[in-house]
Amino acid sequence: MYQIIAYIKFLFSSTNQHGIHSPFIYSFVTKCLYDKKKHEAYSKLNDYRKALQKSNTILQVKDLGEGSKVLDANQRMVGKMVKTSSSSKKDSELLYRFSKYFGFKKIIELGTSLGMGTYAFSLANPSATITTIEGCPNTSAFTKSKLEELNIKNIDLLTGYFADIIPQLKEDHYDFVFYDGHHNKNATIQYFEALLPKVHNETIFVFDDIYWSKGMTEAWDYIKAHNAVTVTVDCFYLGLVFFRKEQVKEHFKIRV
Repeated sequence: MYQIIAYIKFLFSSTNQHGIHSPFIYSFVTKCLYDKKKHEAYSKLNDYRKALQKSNTILQVKDLGEGSKVLDANQRMVGKMVKTSSSSKKDSELLYRFSKYFGFKKIIELGTSLGMGTYAFSLANPSATITTIEGCPNTSAFTKSKLEELNIKNIDLLTGYFADIIPQLKEDHYDFVFYDGHHNKNATIQYFEALLPKVHNETIFVFDDIYWSKGMTEAWDYIKAHNAVTVTVDCFYLGLVFFRKEQVKEHFKIRV
């Protein structure tokens, strides 16, 4: 119910490219968010999704975050997980466009799941260095084997708690951080602050499911108000955070 009410409010308060006075955000919205081209990579993402949907593999899942709102059992079939616990078709295509448009070279993803987002990043920038972290060992092992079947060379899949792995990360800075796990207010704020030292002027953070719960929306509000943040773009399902010092602090709600 919370998400339904939040979405109705979002529809009334959001806009499209009209009325955006920032040239940087206007270009991003028109050339990336609203890009209607059928990129060749979309068919590859769709083929991967179809292969997962056909999988009858049963995984013993260990939820380290808030878990699934649809799948309660610890034993879950991959074919059902892809519908509820993985980036949607729309989101994976958006993630591809983000990565392609900005040309990210160093990417970190918190929450690999079945690798839809991970694969999108790799297709967009085959030369990028992609670090992705999955908390569930069985999900991690399954996804790693599937990504290896695709002969992807630029992904380092780590298994464990985000809080344990983040302090061990070797890179000084990341161009892109995708938060897609542990949908919890305090945890989201914790991971946001833990990765702030890895930010440079062009870094972008993207948070999944910012209206998952009241707590997640409160975490999003906290992030928007943070002194390090200059611009945010709220697409309802995803929230984008920019740190560009040359930008006036401003928050946008954009329908996609």
